[in-house]
Amino acid sequence: MSAPLPSFPLLSPLVGVFGGTFNPVHYGHLRSALELVERLQLEQLRLMPSASPPHRDAPECSAERRAAMVELAVSGEPRLVCDAREMQRPGKSYTIDSLIELRGELGTQQGLCMVLGCDAVQDIATWHRWQELLDWAHIVIIARPGWQLPRAGKLAQWLKAHQLESPELLRQRPCGGIVIEELRPLAISSTEIRDLLASGRSARYLMPQSVLDYIQTHTLYC
Repeated sequence: MSAPLPSFPLLSPLVGVFGGTFNPVHYGHLRSALELVERLQLEQLRLMPSASPPHRDAPECSAERRAAMVELAVSGEPRLVCDAREMQRPGKSYTIDSLIELRGELGTQQGLCMVLGCDAVQDIATWHRWQELLDWAHIVIIARPGWQLPRAGKLAQWLKAHQLESPELLRQRPCGGIVIEELRPLAISSTEIRDLLASGRSARYLMPQSVLDYIQTHTLYC
């Protein structure tokens, strides 16, 4: 008689959180978000605009405006939502604070994934209480073709210690793992869009029309 398969506690469907300035949100953000929802079978992915980024100057476009654009961008796709919690807190928008809040709302057994771009991972050791992030969530790294993990140093050791062999393993515990997903590259940047708009050129087809209409209505980035 064959040995029984190992059993693991059943977790609720995974919830993801994708932070950034979204200044403004565009199809690069949105396509990556949707691909992650489908690949990781996320119940929901929350796009969370940073109100006051700790490692850069605050965007000239207000957090409220940026969140409104995210709301418009995800309208009609129920698996993507805007999470504006960082606008409710004073001071710098530290990711660890948002993860602690989310964990309190979702409960201890809900699988929670924080999505990071590969560029952000390179600087993660400068983040506030960065070594506690995995106590509250998994980390999903969006990799670009040709990108490699750091091979030496404290960050490399941390990544190696927590990297999972497959995304399926994210469902075996609520937090603590790291996976890498290589997604379709879309060469669109918020900086490029702001430059186009400031020079009077069109940003059409780089973002949802509803977002572009909002930018034009409120005379943003010009």
